[in-house]
Amino acid sequence: MLEILYRDEHIVAVNKPAGMLVHRSWLDKHETRFVMQTLREQIGRLVYPIHRLDRPTSGVLLFALSSEDANKLCRQFEQKFIYKTYLALVRGYVAGKGEIDYPLKIRRDKIADKFSREDKEAQAAITRYQSLKTVEMPYPAGRYSSARYTLLQLTPQTGRKHQLRRHMKHIFHPILGDTQYGDLHQNRALAEHTGVSRLMLHAQCLGFHHPRSGDYLEIFADTDEQWKGLMATFGW
Repeated sequence: MLEILYRDEHIVAVNKPAGMLVHRSWLDKHETRFVMQTLREQIGRLVYPIHRLDRPTSGVLLFALSSEDANKLCRQFEQKFIYKTYLALVRGYVAGKGEIDYPLKIRRDKIADKFSREDKEAQAAITRYQSLKTVEMPYPAGRYSSARYTLLQLTPQTGRKHQLRRHMKHIFHPILGDTQYGDLHQNRALAEHTGVSRLMLHAQCLGFHHPRSGDYLEIFADTDEQWKGLMATFGW
């Protein structure tokens, strides 16, 4: 059963579990569980995905209950009228707040993007960040004798593929548990000493205007048990 965060006659939002695909994909033909199909069976209605979260990312995921409402909501994403915040656990200490303005080249999947152009210019990509908490743990991580971590709130101003993960790598503070852009030594140390190996990226809040009433809504998703356990271990 998916955790339903909000539902009315026009939209439904769920707390997507880490490791679950949003919908069926030819990139993983052997997967049998998808958020879209699970939600459809759970509420007995067709659902229309408005956006996506990477498979290892958890948090707020929004669906419409009609194609008309889906089109209205998708336009809000296209016109950047959406407010999104994420929680991310990253390597090292990050102080204060700031903005990462670093254009990103399109990254192609071997199958899904096989027909896309490789010569496109890098696209504008902006992420704002704010440091929430820091901790130093007394165990080695890679070449370091101890492990330092920062809990960040990330607010993307654009929606490029893997933007948050790539931006954090760009400033040398990769997200823990990121097997594609992260630090494998840091990931291994975290898993060995805490048991947590998932990508530590969580879609915390999604703000948008309701497709019918026009009212502004903000939907929040709580973190899962792995997040809570890690926060307890860190004394946060």
